[in-house]
Amino acid sequence: MATQNQYVNMDTIRFLMYDVHQTEQLLSANRYAAYDRASIDMLLDAVKTFCDKSVHPFIKEMDEKPSQYKDGAIKIHPQFETILKQSGEMGLVAALFEEKDGGLQLPNVVFHTLYFIMEAANNHVSGYLGLTAGAANLIVSFGSDYLKSTYASKMMGLEWTGTMCLTEPQAGSSLSDVMTTAKDNGDGTFAINGQKIFISSGDHQFAENIIHLVLARIEGAPSGTKGVSLFVVPKKKVDAQGNFSDNKVIIAGEFEKLGQRGYCTAHLVFEGSQGYLVGEANRGLTYMFQMMNEARIATGRMGTGIASAAYYASLQYAKERPQGRKLTSSGRKDIDEEQTLIINHPDVKRMLLFQKAIVEGSLSLVMQTSYYVDQEHITEGEEKVRYNQLLELLTPITKTYPSEKGLEAVSTGLQILGGYGFCMDFILQQYYRDIRIISIYEGTTGIQSLDLLGRKVGLKNGKVLEWLAQEIQQTIYQASAHESLQSYIRELGENLSLIQKVLGTLMPKAQNGDFERYLADATVFMDLFGTIVIGWQWLKMGVSAQNALDAEEKPFSKEFYEAKIHTLKFFYKYEMSRCKGLAKTIMDELDLTVDMDLDYLD
Repeated sequence: MATQNQYVNMDTIRFLMYDVHQTEQLLSANRYAAYDRASIDMLLDAVKTFCDKSVHPFIKEMDEKPSQYKDGAIKIHPQFETILKQSGEMGLVAALFEEKDGGLQLPNVVFHTLYFIMEAANNHVSGYLGLTAGAANLIVSFGSDYLKSTYASKMMGLEWTGTMCLTEPQAGSSLSDVMTTAKDNGDGTFAINGQKIFISSGDHQFAENIIHLVLARIEGAPSGTKGVSLFVVPKKKVDAQGNFSDNKVIIAGEFEKLGQRGYCTAHLVFEGSQGYLVGEANRGLTYMFQMMNEARIATGRMGTGIASAAYYASLQYAKERPQGRKLTSSGRKDIDEEQTLIINHPDVKRMLLFQKAIVEGSLSLVMQTSYYVDQEHITEGEEKVRYNQLLELLTPITKTYPSEKGLEAVSTGLQILGGYGFCMDFILQQYYRDIRIISIYEGTTGIQSLDLLGRKVGLKNGKVLEWLAQEIQQTIYQASAHESLQSYIRELGENLSLIQKVLGTLMPKAQNGDFERYLADATVFMDLFGTIVIGWQWLKMGVSAQNALDAEEKPFSKEFYEAKIHTLKFFYKYEMSRCKGLAKTIMDELDLTVDMDLDYLD
């Protein structure tokens, strides 16, 4: 197989952004008045060109020559110096921040699309950019003017990078068990002591300073989640003149990972390191969780990006690899015929369509959720609340569906390559290793599923679920104008009603206080809900595609839109058809995972 020549489809990106999610309407709001379609297109093209030249060519090499820990420091691939410099110059961290804070105030949907392109090009890169943006966002949102001017401004230009230090050996998903301590120095600073593990981008050689956002417990604070505070802890202290000195942040080691080996995952130890309280004491988790929606959307976006790259790699292989012969009308193969390309075999086409359906459906969901973030920014009152709550409901799905189904899609792509897919010379095995972590990052699939069924479906006593149903019904109404979409309208409506049917069966368990039984199949519920939401996204794409096919002038080719309709049909035949079975599994009274003797697991 030749060098991979594609990792995204820019026509599909523009179709989703402008036709399906109508991003141009956002640009009429005062908040985004600095942008128009031409300037957004220039940004898309600039990032794609940057990725083609400086990012994508190094993905395999970054895996083969991963970050290295030696003598108390971690060094990363030398190409990161160019990538960080150019990313800073392009404003790829500053993009999401408001103009008053030194940012570019780019629409959220555009920001996530730019990062999707980068992550499809090389998923090792965005860890440094995305974590810096997240850490800077916490400082800008909750920090003092001193923290903003001293740290956030440097981070926006990627002169300094940032991390999020949450996890400890005994405190992974359970952040109430954080043991890192903070002692008040009496001068506005705190002495931070403790260790943090699994710190992505925790050290490297290409920034003057690295700014750690650290969860710690002030001495005497309440136990549990109510006693956790958030601190800025720089790798190097900075005095009033801008001079650096050591801040006792020890790089204790690095975790060797299955995938995503280009950026480091560090073990950090703080030995009396100087830290600055962010916001109020004991509100660290509150601040952190306010940023979690963004982080979880970003994680789903990364899964979508890796799955996109894997799809185009397997598509390229299928177009180049001759193997086997097509069957004749007698049901036999004509051995005198030349071998056919494997893309001509129906089962290979099925696998490619599955990948395409998952990637484009997931990308549409990322844009949908990002669109709600933008609407929350530009609306007021009840409308603002509505978009905020829709965002809350869809965020766990946006994180989970692309990570779980994206993994399945990458595995399917590897299958297309056959034995070569299992060989290190071909990049599919790397994409498989890289995407495996996505369903674990930022709250595992199990935790996201518990959040969805345990909290999100009940927001405002079920009102938010009604709002989502109204959004879906609006798409159904738009689709009703097209005869070609009628069967998909019916199927989406029927599957949507399954959500209420399932909840009606489960709710008595919660009302009786039997929450373990209520939540036992939360992950199956996530699969059901996520599939229906992606079915909605595909119907939205179908409406836009059919509108274009019915019009005299089309931005893209007739075949482009026909491909969207064909993939919509595929998704409904092969994926939406699973919904009734999933619902039956959840509503079955046989609670096999609750009523079970642990000795059965012998």
